[in-house]
Amino acid sequence: MAKVKETTGIVGLEVVPNAREVLIGLYTKTLDEIKSVPEDDGYRKAVESFTTHRLKVCQEEQDWEAIEKRVGCGQVEELIEEAKDELKLIGHLNEWKPWDIPDDYECEVIENNAPVPKHVPLHRPGPLPEEFYKTLEAVNTDTLKDVISSTPKGETAIT
Repeated sequence: MAKVKETTGIVGLEVVPNAREVLIGLYTKTLDEIKSVPEDDGYRKAVESFTTHRLKVCQEEQDWEAIEKRVGCGQVEELIEEAKDELKLIGHLNEWKPWDIPDDYECEVIENNAPVPKHVPLHRPGPLPEEFYKTLEAVNTDTLKDVISSTPKGETAIT
């Protein structure tokens, strides 16, 4: 008899007692839905590959522990959430049709000095340590070996 799972150990992620059946249904639906994506699309190929594998595992194994072990991507409840998300993404892709973008389509390129649109988060990394610039200069001027060899043992070569 299969062991009963009491908790996932993940806050907010409840145990699904019939996870195997749920996964089989989701994976079957995913393989049906992905057919709307062009056959030569890399996303379709990837989804078909891992979904077919996972469906086969679920069909071959009766026990949730065996499914988790063979799939190797988390708990069955996490796999269910992932499969639901994949179905949502396929729906979005069918709406957006990124494969229908004309070859001559030109997107706007934002140059370094161009103002960043308000909807884009502004992230500028802080300055690098002074040692980085000294090391970079030594590497670029091919003097790194000289700096290292002239430094007494136990002391930092570039500070």
